[in-house]
Amino acid sequence: MNLLEKIEQTTTFINGKTRIKPQYGIILGSGLGELTNKIEIHDEILFEDIPNFPASTVVGHDGKLIFGYIAEKAVVVSKGRFHYYEGYSMEEVTFPVRIFKTLGASTLIVSNAAGSTNPDFKTGEVMFINDHINLHAEHPLRGKNYDQLGPRFPDMMDAYDKDLLNLAKEIAKELNIKPNEGVYIGLQGPTLETPAEYKYLHIIGGDAVGMSTVPEVIVARHMDMRVFGLSVITDMGYPKDVIKKTTHEIVIEVASKQAPLLAKLVEQLIKRDKE
Repeated sequence: MNLLEKIEQTTTFINGKTRIKPQYGIILGSGLGELTNKIEIHDEILFEDIPNFPASTVVGHDGKLIFGYIAEKAVVVSKGRFHYYEGYSMEEVTFPVRIFKTLGASTLIVSNAAGSTNPDFKTGEVMFINDHINLHAEHPLRGKNYDQLGPRFPDMMDAYDKDLLNLAKEIAKELNIKPNEGVYIGLQGPTLETPAEYKYLHIIGGDAVGMSTVPEVIVARHMDMRVFGLSVITDMGYPKDVIKKTTHEIVIEVASKQAPLLAKLVEQLIKRDKE
């Protein structure tokens, strides 16, 4: 079964389970599931029940699609995501984004937990993503291109929507959230970075680093979706003397503390978006 056939099969299945036609597709990262409390939930489907969906294996990623409304706008929310380091192909990692678009979503909102490579960004702060650097070993668009989905050589000049970014910064100020913005670097994982790697990532222009988001954003832009992305800074990696031992449990704990405030921000972003 090729990619188009998988998309058709999965979309048909989901349309048989919900009447919601989403405007927004949202992917929640580690510990950021609080946004689900802002949803007027109509339907939930477990990943394991959806044809062609893998199952998330990471703590902090529940593994289901939620359909409903935020601020009276239709959304599909992925509570949990797939990572390349789990052993999935890039096609599998980004498959939910293909489905979001096919179901009707024109905007992708992505969140993640990330390490800071910018000494001005502190643990617990938020960074709005204005660009990224892709250091994943495999590109999500490698292989046969289907013109029905998007062009062979998509432009990534404006990967992150400037209007959504500016609106988010405006809302952040109202919520007393420091409106950091910067460049997110996507790595394969699953190891956390060495001090030398953190230094390298700082030198090449990164402000935060993580193991997700970039493949999903590339596929969203391939399908001409608007994108808004944010990172919760859960640990600091530069300069060397600020680095502390970090575990996935610590990452989830830090991200979870910020989740209620970020849920308010995303709710307001959707409410005030003119799309």
